[in-house]
Amino acid sequence: MPHDFLATGPEDAKITIVLAHGAGGAMDMTWMENMSSALADKGLRVVRFEFDYMAARRSTGKRSPPPRAELLKQEYEAVIDELGSQGTFVIAGKSMGGRVASMIADQLRDMDKISGLLCFGYPFRPIGKPQSLRTAHLEEMKTPTLICQGTRDLFGSQEEVSGFKLSNMIEILWLEDGDHGFQPRKAISGLTIAEHVITVANHVSTWTAALRKPPPP
Repeated sequence: MPHDFLATGPEDAKITIVLAHGAGGAMDMTWMENMSSALADKGLRVVRFEFDYMAARRSTGKRSPPPRAELLKQEYEAVIDELGSQGTFVIAGKSMGGRVASMIADQLRDMDKISGLLCFGYPFRPIGKPQSLRTAHLEEMKTPTLICQGTRDLFGSQEEVSGFKLSNMIEILWLEDGDHGFQPRKAISGLTIAEHVITVANHVSTWTAALRKPPPP
């Protein structure tokens, strides 16, 4: 079924970031609002959507878990088709949303539908399961990819991830003392999440400006 979208940023932006939510957070949660606003301030257009299971919560109030990844992949692909191809598209997601985007990125880029992949807090593994890595497809990634990750993210810390084999198309922006939502411990690091969000927005702006625009259809 058609999706509802939340668009932030200039309509004539050269780059549009399609942003999916995490497993338990809606598209208008505070984190998504703040990140979208910061990216829009850099001249980027951010289009948010909700997977059907999350959208259903608004009407039913029932908190059902996400369906299997295969269904979410198909849904994300449908969202890209709904939006059409205007300008340069980057698919993105917070946590689970980023993982789903990463699983369809190479296919969509081969079809000239997107130019890049952006992940906020990639879930490299489930918490407490260091052997259950979600990195096999990242080893062969051909799409230009930026992962923004807190150094103490429980789904993949800097110490852990530094030992993983990842494609050289993947760049990681490490956020000092940040957790899965980029929140640092101010008493320890002296930093704030607002500062990290600005750091991310600045880096994403520079990174997206270098992406190749797909040819016109």
